[in-house]
Amino acid sequence: MNFEQKARQLVDQMTIEEKAVLLRFDSPPINRLQIPRYHWWSEGLHGIARAGTATMFPQAIAMAAMFDKSEMEKIGDIISTEARGKFNMCSEQEDRDIYKGLTLWSPNINIFRDPRWGRGHETYGEDPYLTGRLGVHFIRGIQGDGKYLKAAACAKHFAVHSGPEELRHEFNAQVSQKDLWETYLPAFEECVTEAKVEGVMGAYNRVNGEPCCGSKTLMQDILRGKWKFDGYYTSDCWAIKDFHENHGVTNTATASAALALKCGCDINCGNIYLKILQAYQEGLVSEDDITEAAVHVMRTRLRLGLLAEDCEYDKISYDKVACREHRKTAICAAEKSVVLLKNAGILPLSKERKALAVIGPNADSRWPLIANYHGTAPRYITVLDGIEMVTGGKMRLYYSEGCHTIKDRVEKLALPNDRISEAVAAAKIAGTAVVCVGLDERYEGEQQDTGNRFEEKGSMADKETTKLPTSQITLLEALIGTGADLIVVNMTGSAVELNWLHKSENVKAILQGWYPGAEGGLAIADILFGNANPSGKLPITFYRDGKELPPITEYSMKNRTYRYMNPATALYPFGYGLSYTSFSYQDLSIKKVEDGYSVSVLVTNEGKMDGEEIVEAYIKDLDSVHAVKNYSLCAFDRVALSAGESRKVTLFIRKRSFEIVDENGDRYIDSKHFRVYVGGSQPDVRSVRLAGKAPLTDNICFEN
Repeated sequence: MNFEQKARQLVDQMTIEEKAVLLRFDSPPINRLQIPRYHWWSEGLHGIARAGTATMFPQAIAMAAMFDKSEMEKIGDIISTEARGKFNMCSEQEDRDIYKGLTLWSPNINIFRDPRWGRGHETYGEDPYLTGRLGVHFIRGIQGDGKYLKAAACAKHFAVHSGPEELRHEFNAQVSQKDLWETYLPAFEECVTEAKVEGVMGAYNRVNGEPCCGSKTLMQDILRGKWKFDGYYTSDCWAIKDFHENHGVTNTATASAALALKCGCDINCGNIYLKILQAYQEGLVSEDDITEAAVHVMRTRLRLGLLAEDCEYDKISYDKVACREHRKTAICAAEKSVVLLKNAGILPLSKERKALAVIGPNADSRWPLIANYHGTAPRYITVLDGIEMVTGGKMRLYYSEGCHTIKDRVEKLALPNDRISEAVAAAKIAGTAVVCVGLDERYEGEQQDTGNRFEEKGSMADKETTKLPTSQITLLEALIGTGADLIVVNMTGSAVELNWLHKSENVKAILQGWYPGAEGGLAIADILFGNANPSGKLPITFYRDGKELPPITEYSMKNRTYRYMNPATALYPFGYGLSYTSFSYQDLSIKKVEDGYSVSVLVTNEGKMDGEEIVEAYIKDLDSVHAVKNYSLCAFDRVALSAGESRKVTLFIRKRSFEIVDENGDRYIDSKHFRVYVGGSQPDVRSVRLAGKAPLTDNICFEN
């Protein structure tokens, strides 16, 4: 079907008033044309959100730690299956409410450049290449490969958006052309040109003076011009009113509506497009402007098969929603996402232990499981629950909450640190303690406004510091003082300062558990007791000290992320993660192929435990003055190896990885000499020291 032609035929039959209402995010029905009501706002960041029961996968940053393209595509496919199952069920009952449509406003492919940014855990980390690859495969899973779109993914927030949250409605992100095209835009470009993402959402902020939902540069010149985007563009929610209320680029709501529409914003999440007809009457927009946006949104609805009688996805039943098969995949994803940061030989724990203390505000709480933009799971498994399940009730578990997540006491009427004595007693009696600390969506997340879930006093968005809350530091210091062996499970969506715990002799192991999804406590327990081998790698840098970070308002990439920072400031570098087994690399071979280079290496599991290894390839430009300061991830793959097994792994380094971006934002090959590193980590000194081995390396020389 020619969806473009069909959309134009439908829109040509509409009055200007009917065209205008199509552009509302809560689009009413046009009964005379048999077009039903449709609500554009739905969420699928890590499962269908805010629409009742659904499978809840680990948060996006945790999925990024899997470094697994095929798993991302599988997860996207499951999410769209559940979206269809719920949509079909709701449509039968004429329930066309918010969050129940097929236009999923995910993934968030902004670059997590600063660990203090509250929404960073919605992203795939700090690296443009990793973000682009995972985004492309997630979108392919969401949208499917049928005659119609299974669901419509939406790449957000376009563009140059990663805090500060509290200033987002007025903030102007000032960015160089080099940083724009080298860091902030590549993932969006790949999602548009490769994955053919159906939707793009604009950010709240301005970029170099232009509001992102009314930017000729971003929306016309780059997105629809340079990249030939042919999907729909939506504003972030209530972002267009910021044009006149906060950014000061217009004076009235009518002028704001006109600016957004003229620049190419098709859907307004908010109420400013109620002024579209007034803008038309005042001559600020033409009927052609309204018609073009109406065609775009009808084209998407047609691509989804919403007006078709032969859509293959109409047969997906509600039985698929939160089924056991999908939930099992979510637990598996959580296992793959856990990153082992330190292990002084204590892990995996023996199931024959007589006693174990399980301590901390995140040990038996649902909050750190779910993250933001979440659905309702049919079952939740906390870390304490998971340990009970894995040990079969045969081990004596001493549980203590230990402290409140951020407050100085658990009970209002108690004295400060009212759970410390209990936690200390539990650790002393058991001799070994699993201590679950961290944050949750109440304390790192989106700006707390009326459009979001939390308005309670004390809720936060960005973090003021990368340190753990004082309440948890006090708890950890008291537990270290007991002399017990501690295994710290850090459940956060961002990097926090763990240097003091890494150096402590009593802290025998540290796991980064992220926000692992509804049943993620079982995955963490399986890792702790060796039912699963940790294989995740960090998609972000864990710094030694947050004081070394530039101000969050500075969008220059200087001294940010592993590509531009001083590597000595990393405690746990990007791409780092330990295993219970050991992998060796041999026989590095590089061969020129069409559009790039083929890199092969023999990987061997030298240990006694089956495991999965993430093979990472980095490239360094040895000549150009425009090259990134350090090196860049250019290929990766996940390989499963039984104990003693060897396998040849072949990666593809595309031509684009050899290009630089100059100060004008132009991309081209500027060098003849490159160095390639292949192994289980970055080639930096810190990674080599922590991992105990260096990646293999070889040079590539371009001939004249």
